[in-house]
Amino acid sequence: MADLSTTYLGLKLKNPVIVGASNLVTDLNTVQKIEDAGAAAIVFKSLFEEQIQLERMQHDDQLEEYNERNAEMVSLFPKIEHAGPELHLTNLRKVVEKVKIPVIASLNCIYDVSWVEYAEKLASTGVAALELNFYDAPREIKKQGKDITDQQIAVLQKVKHAVNIPVSVKLSPFYTNPLNVIGRMDETGVEGFVLFNRIFQPDIDIEREELVFPWYLSNDGDHRLALRFTGALYGNIKSDVCANSGILKASDMIQLLLAGASAVQVVTTLYKNGIGQITNMINDLNAWMDKKNYTSIEDFKGKLSKKNINDPFAYKRSQYVDILMKSHDIFKKYPLR
Repeated sequence: MADLSTTYLGLKLKNPVIVGASNLVTDLNTVQKIEDAGAAAIVFKSLFEEQIQLERMQHDDQLEEYNERNAEMVSLFPKIEHAGPELHLTNLRKVVEKVKIPVIASLNCIYDVSWVEYAEKLASTGVAALELNFYDAPREIKKQGKDITDQQIAVLQKVKHAVNIPVSVKLSPFYTNPLNVIGRMDETGVEGFVLFNRIFQPDIDIEREELVFPWYLSNDGDHRLALRFTGALYGNIKSDVCANSGILKASDMIQLLLAGASAVQVVTTLYKNGIGQITNMINDLNAWMDKKNYTSIEDFKGKLSKKNINDPFAYKRSQYVDILMKSHDIFKKYPLR
C-alpha cells in the first residue's frame, strides 16, 4: 500500500483530501462521519464580517433597550464592548475537540481591525491553521486593482504578525495577474494558497424580475483553472498550494497533484455523492499509485508542472491557439445535426 501522506501548511496530513468550508462541518455527527471516512483535515465554515457586525448591533440594541425607560438602568446595565460572534467560536471549539484530524479556521472580513481581532480569536480556539478568505466584490468604478491587492497584502502581514499558527490565503482568480499577486503574498511568509474561491454569483428570475441567489455547486471540469495556476506556481513559490473547486473524484485530485498541489479541498462532491466519496477518492488514489508503482505522493507531485515538463508551450498562450486551430475536430465528437 502506498504512502498517501502529504504536508500542507507545515501540517503532516495522512492524505491530500481536505473537506472545505461549508455547512457540512457545522454538525458534529457529520464531522465525525467525515473523519471516519478518512478526510485528512477540515476547514470550518467561514466567519464573515457581516456576522460580526450584525451580532454587535444586536448586542448593543439589547444593552440599550432600557435606556429610555429608567435612568437608573443606565448604570445598572452599562454599554460594554461586544465580545464577538461567540456561537461561531463555541461551535468551532466543539469541532476541534471532536476530531483528531487538524481543523482549519476560515475568516472573511472587510476592515483591517476585524481581520486582526478575529484572526486572534479564531487562533485561540485550538485550530491547527487559519485560512483568510480574500473575496472582494468591487463596487467602485474608480477603485484600482492595485489598491485592493495592496490592502490585502497589508492585512496578511498584520494577521501573520498577530497569530502564531500557519496561515493560508484563499483567493479568487479575478486579478489582472494572479501569479504576481500570489508571488507578492508569498514574500510575506504565508504558508499556503487555496486556488480558487468559489464565488456565489447572482441570477435573475425573469418572471418575478428580481435577483435570486441559487445554490451554486461545482461542475465537472471546474478544477482546470486551478490546475493551470497550480502547474505554473509549482517550484516558483515557497508556499504550498491547495486546489479547490470542481474536484469531484480521484482523477481530478490526481491531476492537481501531478500539477504540483500539496492537497485538495472537496465540498460539492460530498453533497452530490455523500460523505463516502472521501473514502472512494482515497482508495482510488491508492490504487492508481500502486498501478503506477509510486510509493509516495512526492514521487509524482509536480511531475507535470511547468517547471518539470519539456514542452515549452505548456501553460502558455500557444496552447489556446493550438486548440482554436484544431477546433474543427470537435465535429468528430459532436457531429452537426
